[in-house]
Amino acid sequence: MVSNNSELEARLWGTADQLRANSGLKASEYSTPVLGLIFLRYADYKFALAEKTLSGKKGLRHAVTKDNYQAQGVLFIPETARFQKILNLPEGFLTGQVINDGMKAIETENPNINGILPKNYTAIENTTLVELFKMISSIPIDSEGDVFGKIYEYFLQEFAMSEGHKGGEFYTPTSLVKLIVEIMEPCHGRILDPACGSGGMFVQSAKFVQNHQKSPGSEIAIFGEEKTGDTVRLCKMNLAVHGLEGDIKEGNTYYEDLHDTVGKFDFVMANPPFNVNNIDKERLKDDKRFPLGLPKSDNGNYLW
Repeated sequence: MVSNNSELEARLWGTADQLRANSGLKASEYSTPVLGLIFLRYADYKFALAEKTLSGKKGLRHAVTKDNYQAQGVLFIPETARFQKILNLPEGFLTGQVINDGMKAIETENPNINGILPKNYTAIENTTLVELFKMISSIPIDSEGDVFGKIYEYFLQEFAMSEGHKGGEFYTPTSLVKLIVEIMEPCHGRILDPACGSGGMFVQSAKFVQNHQKSPGSEIAIFGEEKTGDTVRLCKMNLAVHGLEGDIKEGNTYYEDLHDTVGKFDFVMANPPFNVNNIDKERLKDDKRFPLGLPKSDNGNYLW
């Protein structure tokens, strides 16, 4: 299965990389729509499983509503946004606008993800979009759900590498994240990442809990802060594609303590940005996060 997954990942990446050649988009611009389609494929897969379960339940056959799906932790996918329905459209009809409308419909039915799904598919050339959609459809539908999570993580890694140094702002190498999580052992409680990027610390923490035969949903609560709106949306999609939820806020952690963090968390894990200079310490002089006072240097490393 590992080799098959690797082959599938490479094929998917090859198709996605055509966007760089055929659309004129930079990696920072095409990463989100590609990840959005992987998200749609996964959400549709989970919806289909729940639909099958609910249709067989006594008393629900003729009265299944979106509340029944959401009670199972599944996003409700309206008919116009179903992956297979969009895939089966004639190629001339499978346009960026159709996908944009589908993403809007999903957000309308699921207010908890309102505003996080990409809706810039009209910027992608139609033939490339059709090819990308077909390739993502090749993810085996009978695979274990984690296949989608692994592919999502693979794409985050590849996009970060193609962005170079800037890519580190939203992605920390999985090996480093795993090391931090294994050291911290976040088995139960409230977890904070004040520079959460695309949410790798949360995903690995959930896997740590699962590896100890417990449910992440009942054992850990996820909280994050990230200064870039696009990265906040990536994080929320990353959590959703792994079946997780969290309270992720957009803000500059240097100056904004949006979760009122002092004394509130069992685990704090982060891979913060290094060597950020010229931080305005005047804005921090009364910040209760620094009970022993502020460092003399204005380098952010000392504040972290």
